[in-house]
Amino acid sequence: MKKKILISTGGTGGHVIPASIFFEHLKNDFDVFLSSDERGMKFLNLEKDKIKIINTPNLKNNLFLLPFNFFLIIFLTIKSFFFIRKNNIDALISTGGYMSLPLCISAKILNLKIYLFEPNMVIGRANIFFIKLCEKIFCYSNNIKNFPKKYLDKITVINPLLRKKFYSIKSNDKNIIDEVKLLIIGGSQGAEFFDQEVKTVALNLSKKYKLTIYQQSNNENIKVLKSFYNSENINCKLFNFKENVSEFISDSNLCITRAGASTLAELTFLNVPYLTVPYPFAKDNHQYENALFYKNKNCCWILNQNDINSDVLSKKLIQIIENKDDYLEKKKNMKNFSYQSSWNNINEKIIKIINEN
Repeated sequence: MKKKILISTGGTGGHVIPASIFFEHLKNDFDVFLSSDERGMKFLNLEKDKIKIINTPNLKNNLFLLPFNFFLIIFLTIKSFFFIRKNNIDALISTGGYMSLPLCISAKILNLKIYLFEPNMVIGRANIFFIKLCEKIFCYSNNIKNFPKKYLDKITVINPLLRKKFYSIKSNDKNIIDEVKLLIIGGSQGAEFFDQEVKTVALNLSKKYKLTIYQQSNNENIKVLKSFYNSENINCKLFNFKENVSEFISDSNLCITRAGASTLAELTFLNVPYLTVPYPFAKDNHQYENALFYKNKNCCWILNQNDINSDVLSKKLIQIIENKDDYLEKKKNMKNFSYQSSWNNINEKIIKIINEN
């Protein structure tokens, strides 16, 4: 009989997409279930009988609801306990976030093996809370900021998790020669800053270069952006977070992006040089640390959102476009960083760790 694995996730795409990748890696060797809250469900496309919805409240959202939320977490922990026991779950993988709290507590009570996942270069607070109780924590580096030193031996370094379809896409060999194909990625929650500033940037670039814009935004802003680009005769393709971003990455030759771990890994793997503007309000400034990880490998450029406007952003992009040597150096370094990454290598490592613990 196959070992039963429960993957706990929820919230934003940064948590849910890696959970779905773990699911794909494990489904052939184990009987895999996945739990999510309602927010995370919109990023999932799995059989409903394999998903358990557990809506864990964020205790920090409303202090007046703190007593109610406390009792709700107790209720959800009991609910999680019976779900785990009913389905004879053998191990739990948590992708972090407060959403996993009831399941991790229940897994500990039932003496299950717990595995954590930390894609960011700063360890998340939920992972810090459970690091003592876990068997291993999957990370992209040994040098995770704020990581408790006495638990460093629990780190298992893996190559960045990518959706399986990315491995069938040819690495991007497009250089900026005749046309700037600019990709703009705001992340699963969108980026109002990008929607506001990049319109002017696109207008400035269109006066100097042949330009195509590929921009990810939320459904509410897509109509506004399309109307603007059409009025300025700027070629554009607009899409939301759910759409197949790999198609747009593979057709681009430059990107402006936030610094979510999954997005940076995908851009780096497909060799698209990117200027990252980390979200300044991310917990523990983890987006900046994610960007710095790749900048230290000379794979990207970083700008601080608080220091820029459309003029600064335009000048920086023009500098990148005009400095061909630096641009090509970034592509070379991204290729060197990713050359050993493959679905099979990551798959074998994950399965080995789970089977030997």
